[in-house]
Amino acid sequence: MWEPPGRGAPRSGWPRRSREPAGVPPASGVSSSAKMVLKKKKEVQVDAFLLDHQQLEKLQKFSKAEEQNLASLLLHCGQLNNGIQQIQCIKQIMPLVKMMDQNSACDPMVKACLDILGETYFSLSVKNPLKKVLASSLNGLPEQLMPLAVQSFVRCLREELKTTDTYLYRKVLDNLASCMEDFSLGKASIKNLFEEVLQFLQKSLLDIQEENRQNSGNRVVQTRLMHDLLMAIKVPMMLVQKLQENIQGSLWKNHESCIWQSMCSLLKSSISFLMDETLLQTVQTTSGLAFILFTKAMYEPAEELPSLVSDLLLGLKKHTSMPAWFVSNCGTQCTEELSDSVLLFLCHGALAMLDWKNISMGESGEKLLLDIASVLLSLSSVLKESNMIICLSRTVAIWTNSALAALVSDSPNLKIKLNGNSEVIGKLLQYVYTHWEHPLDVVRHQTKSIFRNLLQIHQTIVSGYNLKSDPFFARLTKYLLSLEWHVKGKYASLGCLVECVGTESILQLDRTIPGQILDMMNDQSLAPYASDLLETMFTNHKVQFTSSCKESSWIDQWHDIWVSPLLLILCEGNHDQTTYIIDYYLPKLLRCSPDSLSYMMRILQASADANLGSCTTRGALGALMACLRTARAHGHLELSSIMSNGLVSAECIKQGLVHQHNQVCIDALGLLCETHRSTEIVSKEEMQLILFFLEYNLNSQSPSVRQQICSSLRKLFCRIQESSQVLYKLEQNKTKQELLEDSTRRHPSGILQQYKDFMSSVCDRLFEALFPGSSHPTRFSALTILGSVAEIFSVPKGQVHVFKLDQEIDSARVQTLIQCFASTFEEVKVLAFELVMKLRDVAFSLQDSENIDLLFQAAMDLSTSTKPYDCATASYLLNFLVYHKELHRICLGKWIEHSPQMDENTSASTMEKNTLAVIKLLLVNVEEEIFQAKKSLLRAAALFPMYGRVHCITGALQQLPFNNLTLVTEWKQMVARLILMSYELSAVVSPVVQSSSPEGLIPMDNDSEMADRLQMILREIQPQDTNDYFMQAKILKEHCKIESEKLAVRKPMENICTEMRGKERQMCDVTAQMVLVCCWRSMKEVSLLLGTLCKLLPTQAASEPSDGLITVDQVKNIGDYFKHHLLQSRHRGAFELAYAGFVQLTEMLSRCNSRSLRKMPEQWLSCVLEEIKSCDPSSTLCATRRSAGIPFYIQALLASEPKKSKADLLKMTMKELLSLAAPLNESSSVIPQVHALNILRALFRDTRLGENIMPYVADGIQAAILGFMSPVWAVRNSSTLLFSALITRIFGVKREKDENSKKNRMTGREFFSRFPSLYPFLLKQLEVVANTSNSEAEELKIHPSLFLLLLILGKLYPSPMDGTYSALSMAPFVPFIIRCGHSPVYRSREMSGRALVPFVMVSEVPHTVTSLLRELPDCTSPCIRQNNIHGTLLQVFHLLQSYLESKQFVNSDFQRGLGDIITCIGTKLWLAKRDERCGVFEKNKCSEVHEIRLV
Repeated sequence: MWEPPGRGAPRSGWPRRSREPAGVPPASGVSSSAKMVLKKKKEVQVDAFLLDHQQLEKLQKFSKAEEQNLASLLLHCGQLNNGIQQIQCIKQIMPLVKMMDQNSACDPMVKACLDILGETYFSLSVKNPLKKVLASSLNGLPEQLMPLAVQSFVRCLREELKTTDTYLYRKVLDNLASCMEDFSLGKASIKNLFEEVLQFLQKSLLDIQEENRQNSGNRVVQTRLMHDLLMAIKVPMMLVQKLQENIQGSLWKNHESCIWQSMCSLLKSSISFLMDETLLQTVQTTSGLAFILFTKAMYEPAEELPSLVSDLLLGLKKHTSMPAWFVSNCGTQCTEELSDSVLLFLCHGALAMLDWKNISMGESGEKLLLDIASVLLSLSSVLKESNMIICLSRTVAIWTNSALAALVSDSPNLKIKLNGNSEVIGKLLQYVYTHWEHPLDVVRHQTKSIFRNLLQIHQTIVSGYNLKSDPFFARLTKYLLSLEWHVKGKYASLGCLVECVGTESILQLDRTIPGQILDMMNDQSLAPYASDLLETMFTNHKVQFTSSCKESSWIDQWHDIWVSPLLLILCEGNHDQTTYIIDYYLPKLLRCSPDSLSYMMRILQASADANLGSCTTRGALGALMACLRTARAHGHLELSSIMSNGLVSAECIKQGLVHQHNQVCIDALGLLCETHRSTEIVSKEEMQLILFFLEYNLNSQSPSVRQQICSSLRKLFCRIQESSQVLYKLEQNKTKQELLEDSTRRHPSGILQQYKDFMSSVCDRLFEALFPGSSHPTRFSALTILGSVAEIFSVPKGQVHVFKLDQEIDSARVQTLIQCFASTFEEVKVLAFELVMKLRDVAFSLQDSENIDLLFQAAMDLSTSTKPYDCATASYLLNFLVYHKELHRICLGKWIEHSPQMDENTSASTMEKNTLAVIKLLLVNVEEEIFQAKKSLLRAAALFPMYGRVHCITGALQQLPFNNLTLVTEWKQMVARLILMSYELSAVVSPVVQSSSPEGLIPMDNDSEMADRLQMILREIQPQDTNDYFMQAKILKEHCKIESEKLAVRKPMENICTEMRGKERQMCDVTAQMVLVCCWRSMKEVSLLLGTLCKLLPTQAASEPSDGLITVDQVKNIGDYFKHHLLQSRHRGAFELAYAGFVQLTEMLSRCNSRSLRKMPEQWLSCVLEEIKSCDPSSTLCATRRSAGIPFYIQALLASEPKKSKADLLKMTMKELLSLAAPLNESSSVIPQVHALNILRALFRDTRLGENIMPYVADGIQAAILGFMSPVWAVRNSSTLLFSALITRIFGVKREKDENSKKNRMTGREFFSRFPSLYPFLLKQLEVVANTSNSEAEELKIHPSLFLLLLILGKLYPSPMDGTYSALSMAPFVPFIIRCGHSPVYRSREMSGRALVPFVMVSEVPHTVTSLLRELPDCTSPCIRQNNIHGTLLQVFHLLQSYLESKQFVNSDFQRGLGDIITCIGTKLWLAKRDERCGVFEKNKCSEVHEIRLV
């Protein structure tokens, strides 16, 4: 099945990485499985088939009016227009056929009907349910009709195989695949045409491959061809697997037969596709499967096949042992050195296609299994691309499954090779340890599967022995428990181990494990992993108890271990920990033991009155609310029953609803709103409590709390809506009233009336909260809830509805919503606009013409305001008003001339006509303002900033249905004018944003002396800044006047810019900030407008240019515009927002069918890289401001590449940039290097590039460290920024203030396994640094890269598994890090102490500490260096501290080592007794002694 890279992880397994921001709990407050949503019944769409004229005539000829026969049934079926009805009709065919007599096979009517059924089957698409229904029906044909049916299907299939159009091959391939899917008639047809089918498949593969080659670069077409090619490979595989006897029956007799030749051709094509790196990975993977399958079907003797595959994988090219036919078809490819990816795909094919069960292939099969493991493990250190890493993890998982299957044979040799102590299993465990915290979810999931299978392999081998005492499991348990709890892989691995050895054996080692795991649930990134482990442990523990204890006394012990710690944390734990425990752990606990709820309630109610909690802790009351909410949401509790029984009172819930702890309020609200059944009736008490809650909680200051309130109330409204539909049905069917008596004694109509009254009260309270001057939190909550009400209770016409928001709206409330447009918060504007749009019909009916006119006038005034948020208000007002049918008559007629063509076009919608008119009005105004701004930009910034008008134009365009426009001619003219306007506006404001110092070079002083000084400054910077705008300093006059004679040059239209002319006499109070804001906001809006206009180009623009509102040439010009401004703008606000528009353009270009447009991003990228490399003095690229817009420009071009592509542009760009970022000769210019470093930083920070950027991280680190040694400050500065970005990319975003937190670290083994090229590089650099730092000279010598190297090495931490089966030894780093500890810089000594820890194996810590202590000077030493002493003591301290935390000290070896350490310290105590003691030395000596005491 087609599957994009990165998908397809199993549902069970390690939790996926949370996408929610840290600190913000899920909106529901409970696990996603319990979320109650309004489920809409999915309608099945079935396309009906149509019969042609000839078929209808044939059926009419045989149909009988007096009785129903097969012909009349098919005729009736073919005349139906509904696919569902046709399905029901087809199902009647077989009963009718079975009623026919034995001689029906000779009936011409039956033959004609079978012919039509065959033609119909092959005409249907593969996804049409009719095809499967028809196949299922035809499977029941009587035996006497099968030959006739096969004859009809063979005829139809033969016609299909005559297809020659490459783009129609897919339909034929789908039909062939359908025939082999549980369809006996289809299989029989293919058997009869086996030779023709093989020839067609052979031809289709070659034709699709050639078509793909001819369309190179056309990603849209190539993607379709890739899917077709994938199907063309899968179908022959199905053919070989399901019709094996057809091949082997006639294949071996004659190698000259057509079938043999076709199979050879298929084999040759499969190996060709396997070796073709330009194809999608999925195609290559499937080709690997096909190659092994075809070889398996053709190779003889079969016992030698494993040896052949082994030779291919190991590179042993033995032509003498290969058959001639194999060498002639695959010899050329197989004799070449196979690439890493091809080796991987071959391994995958061998594992998937060969029969490993019971090792039926003998000893050669066992050898092949072990050889595949060896190849896969070697590839794990080579493959770096994310899609290859994913494929490798899946293949290793398949290998473990194959090994499990092979062990069934009880082969002694295989058991020895695969037991837990073997080298193969040891290396696979190392693979698990390296990848269990991989950034890719799918790799982590597969790693868990691999680990579980490895345990099962050993378990299978030692079956019959006591697993609890098995050395392998004991050692593994000890290793895993010694790991830090911040290691995510520890949780899933322990869970797998628990499944093998049981929870009790783990708890016997440490009874505090449940508490330790619960303590780690204050981190959201660890909470899912911790909850999964806890679930595995308490479920397994319960099973152990129930199987060993016959009585129920075990439940108290189980509660003490798993429930009591939970209740304690819920009452007294911090906010994050309790939230994540409720979300992730509590639902699983209740699912395992629902009866535990009564135990929780009893414990919590006993202390609820005394422990009400505080603003920081939930207390017993909060814990009770959380448990009740979770229980009800998961169906373990009926609220009405516990309230009626007095277990929980309404007053208790009220206390929770107004609790000072926000989350307690949310839990109490969730208890009322969330139920397991979405149709559960809302009681009167619940409604009263909800109204009570709304009275006090709408103004919550916490965004996450507001989000959860709105989410819970939405669920309540869904309950009301769905339960009301049930009540309406009950009311209509009076005979079923007894069904309601269990839940309520009231009449359905009474409950419905209560619903209506309740919703009316809710709306009243919400509209009251929207009073003028209300706070932002209140408005946000009220508008969000009202939006949910409008959405949920909007039922189609003709359906009964319990409540309708339209009925609650009056003119005052419409005015209230419109006033919310003026909010300074964008999200309030959006919510108010969305709500008004849902109510626009009733809103317009309540507004008279005068109000509409005033609103339109206000929008036009606000569109030219100097306050940016006023422009947004104007945009929302105009977007609302364009839906008014009389807008042109009421308002627009006063402003612009009436267009009779628009009246003639009656098919155009009101919204389209009004939008066109409004944009025309805004455009005319902004054109006049641009004309004035050319004369005085300062005056424009003060009186009529132009960005507001452009913002309104963009907003109006964004809500247009571009695919359904009627006034196409008018829109084409408008788009052309908008593009020209954008260029003119940009030309006016670009001198400011492209200045080398746009923030301050604005002449704004009245003093002529100051103006002269500014003029002098401008002359001084002239060589760096050639913007003509700043050549002459301007002195502002006291009053701004517009000379009428200058206006005569271009007389504006009447009624245009009246508000601008009304301000002619106003004083111009302009500042530098106002001019800058006007300019960069104008650039922003122009960029967004042009980006929006680019979307108007259809993908078929090349072939049908008249279809688009924008032409190809216009798009090219827009691209050149973006390129110019991104590469030359200096103001960050300007080029960041130009980037937003440019991204829209590049995304459109990547999907376009025009070859010239598709090639533009690649051409632009090549040009800018060449310009960067050229070092041209005349280049306008900005080398300061972190290269300004250049990184943004390249980011946009690279991000436009399709995600499923090979990322060729990224590979080319990274190769160029990394070569530029390398250190240069002194004679070379450093500007290209600075640009390269800045661009690399932006690319490594770009999340859209995802894992595709990871293969270049090691080279980036090298470039940053080497660049830090440059004598040029600009290079060092850019290298520092790049290094910071890379540290974040490698170790993740910093999650704690503590620099030494282990949350953003990884083991040395994992680090060097993922970035092996850094091992020799860091080792070499560290040697250079150590030699510099350890100089015997007295002067201070600090190597520039010392800090960077120690920072990286300090981010690593040791693992108990380090040093086993690892090719990368940590030992060579140790002496150099020790020498770095002698640095004269305190910070360097401290960092070297931390960096030493991961490079010393746990077992070597005592010996290393002893060696370090012996290096301390004796009392007779002639030279005593305080820095050396201090650095050594720091290293000893950190080693002892790490060893203490690793819990590895409980053994006799360490006791002996500890004695040696104490003895050494005793000999060096004279250093602490000297008169010339150092304070820093004293501090570290005391710390060291303290660590030894702890040990």
